[in-house]
Amino acid sequence: MVRKDPLTNEINGSIGLSLDNFEVEMNSLLAQLNIDTATWALSIYEKELGIRTDLNKPLDERRSVIKSKIRGTGKIGAAQIKIVADAYSNGDVEVTLEHGIRIEFTSTYGIPPNVDDLKRMVREIAPAHLSINYVFRFYTYGEMTATVMTYGQIKATGLTYKEIKNKGLM
Repeated sequence: MVRKDPLTNEINGSIGLSLDNFEVEMNSLLAQLNIDTATWALSIYEKELGIRTDLNKPLDERRSVIKSKIRGTGKIGAAQIKIVADAYSNGDVEVTLEHGIRIEFTSTYGIPPNVDDLKRMVREIAPAHLSINYVFRFYTYGEMTATVMTYGQIKATGLTYKEIKNKGLM
């Protein structure tokens, strides 16, 4: 009898929709608690950390700034600067503290897209009296000729000079 009651069925349907929506909202909230999956909460992290929000930046670059800011607290040494720099690169970074700070990108070609954020963060955490030098790796003519590709084969890849210099021949 109760199963056929329209009011009871309407209430049960509403509760079911609310529970379905609750699960979606809960999953969304849980995603915001992890910087790697956060989207709309990035602006909250940025505000808490004193980072200027730039909605024109891709989410991964904003996440890198947040991670770097979190990692960049405490006593500053080569290891700490490396942790911060690693947040901005997609490869290996070596940091040395001889004659200032030297940050070398050793396993990727070109300049990372958010290197300006990295520079700001390192300048913020590094002792003011130390100079900071960045060393980038570019695809060299010697590496290109070692591939034994002819000019025609290289041209056929469709890559521009800038793409080859920054990423190599793929």
